[in-house]
Amino acid sequence: MHATAQPGALSRRSFLVGSGAVTVGLAFGRLPQAHAQGAGFSPVAWVAIAADNTATIYSPASEMGQGTMTAIPMVFAEEMELDWNKVRVVQAPPNPRLFGNPRFGGGLTTGASRTVQGYYEPLRLAGLQGRLVMLGAAASAWGVPVAELRAENSTVVHVPSGRRVSYGELAKTATAPAELPKVDKTMLKPMAQFKIIGKDLPRVDVEAKTNGTAVYGIDVRLPGMLYASLLPAPVQGERAESVDDAAAKAVPGVKAVVTLPTGVAVVADSFHTARKARELLKVTWTRSAKARAYDSDAAMKEFVARAENLADAGVTWHQHGDAPTAIAGAARTFKATYTSEHVAQFTMEPMNCTAKVDGERIELWVPSQTVGFVVGGVAAAGGFKSENVKVNITLLGGGYGRRVEAEYAVDAALIAKAVPGVPVQLIWTREDDMHRSKPRPMTAQHLIAGVDAQGRIVGLQHRVTAEQIYGRVLPGPFKAGGSKDVPVMEGSEGVYDFGSHLVQQCLEDRGIACSFWRGVGPGYLKFALETLIDEIATAYHRDPLQARLELLAKSPRAQAVLREVAAMSQWTRARPAGRALGMAFSDTWNSFIGMVVDLSLDQGKPVVHKIWAAVDCGHALTPRNIQTQIEGSALFGMSAALGEKLTYKGGEPQQKNLDTYPLLRANATPEVEVKVMPTDHYPGGIGEVGLPPVAPAMANAIARLTGKRLRTLPFPATVA
Repeated sequence: MHATAQPGALSRRSFLVGSGAVTVGLAFGRLPQAHAQGAGFSPVAWVAIAADNTATIYSPASEMGQGTMTAIPMVFAEEMELDWNKVRVVQAPPNPRLFGNPRFGGGLTTGASRTVQGYYEPLRLAGLQGRLVMLGAAASAWGVPVAELRAENSTVVHVPSGRRVSYGELAKTATAPAELPKVDKTMLKPMAQFKIIGKDLPRVDVEAKTNGTAVYGIDVRLPGMLYASLLPAPVQGERAESVDDAAAKAVPGVKAVVTLPTGVAVVADSFHTARKARELLKVTWTRSAKARAYDSDAAMKEFVARAENLADAGVTWHQHGDAPTAIAGAARTFKATYTSEHVAQFTMEPMNCTAKVDGERIELWVPSQTVGFVVGGVAAAGGFKSENVKVNITLLGGGYGRRVEAEYAVDAALIAKAVPGVPVQLIWTREDDMHRSKPRPMTAQHLIAGVDAQGRIVGLQHRVTAEQIYGRVLPGPFKAGGSKDVPVMEGSEGVYDFGSHLVQQCLEDRGIACSFWRGVGPGYLKFALETLIDEIATAYHRDPLQARLELLAKSPRAQAVLREVAAMSQWTRARPAGRALGMAFSDTWNSFIGMVVDLSLDQGKPVVHKIWAAVDCGHALTPRNIQTQIEGSALFGMSAALGEKLTYKGGEPQQKNLDTYPLLRANATPEVEVKVMPTDHYPGGIGEVGLPPVAPAMANAIARLTGKRLRTLPFPATVA
């Protein structure tokens, strides 16, 4: 069989329908008995109580190692007064009307450190509603006032008599009230009364991951399943013009060859067979003039020129005061240009998706960060109604933003449509992952700082030339928002008091799709800002710590993490010859982190001996997991700083696998010491927080050793 799949266009409406953004506000406990799934009594949509007193909590976010499958249910369990030892957590059904994230417009998306921030208050309110429903059921059963009851550990207690009844017993006869109890945030527990939030409970996903029963996308097995391997187009946007598949079809076990908008797929009885036959395809491709003209090294020179061209105002991202005037009248001016290259997400689990088409319906099993993009993309490309697209989210072997994209799911859907009635699992090879990378945007930044006679910054102009993300992914909202690209520019304003501050973005489109990468904007924006602050402080013989503390006079939380990390690292203590400390700060995602690195040079190559970090993310849901996330994201950023670079020539990435794209090796990873500083504030994000400060802290330590200021990511191969 040889078939050609015909796609549709992914419209903004298709995405919104798939993501649930058009129904934001319907979730969070307003639909009693909406989703018990046969597990017992459901006082609110997020939980089902069984007769044996176990509680099944639905976790709405994709679990990719960041711990949300534990943290989010903990938030709900805290307010509902559940016994955590009797809690069972399952992936929530892909129903955005019930489980959508307000921080993503009601869509089921995991990323941008918005999961805890988005669900924290709504889930606490829903848990409170659930608790009040159970109290009401007990009051009705006993004929006593609700005011005489309290809940604890999945049990209702009648305070005057000491009588007790479990939630499970109540669940046997309880009925959902016609209207759920009215609640507001003033009724939530104060931090001092937390019993679950802030405790280091074991992560619910770890046992299955260690005993081998965890199911990632690549582990899905269905009766009669076939496998597919896709030969991708040489350059993004190109298509197959003609296909000679005779040799491929002659391979035993090959079932079909399917031409897609992105390449040509071979379907076979094993992945090995499909991969082998794919190499026998002879394809003539169309040529994309725009994409093939892309040379990242040449483009970088143009990006730098645009960033330094003050006459090109671009789009104003942030403005406070009159920075150009303040700079013009300053005692001294500092100017610097910084660059950052493309980097790939490179997840442990390669991109994959299993799909099965039955008539007008399609079901997918996919390790994705966003149900909305999968539903919207599959519906548009495959001609399915959104309500006929069923998505099962599996565990993810890493995401880092790459799995927000859904083209691998769309490919799987189109292949399955060509062989209806049979489940097909599409798997990308490592080389496919690199070849079809949607990397972090390449950037050039030009910073101009005006300082007074004491070396204090009185005005800062920050110009960023970068390829766009939102302009491609969500062009409608992007334009409606004034053509501001949030992930590209996030983290550029911050809590530093510069007197006056102007941030400008100059977006580019070179025909290569760029996308989300762990930390995105803050990963390069904080690098430029934090190294420039350090450079100015050093020029005036000022302690970089004190210089930052002065800039943060209006933010005690920010000052606190810097003071704490300075104490942890013994910042003022003299270091052995050849060793130096570097410091940096980040305030993105409503979390504050101070970081110090201890670094030396070995034949001009940086060697990091230790990293210290102090972090205040408000209510710290799981301190030990927060430490782990800071460790992981810091090492992720360190890897990128030391050598990750994806280069394009003629529109094609030149690095093909890990032999030419170096990742940080285990023997080069330093000790990372993290102190979590809980404060009574709404929780900030945490999964990316350790990444932004690590590169500038390293660069600042290198400058202390060598006097040389690094302005490129990744760093040069040798820095001395």
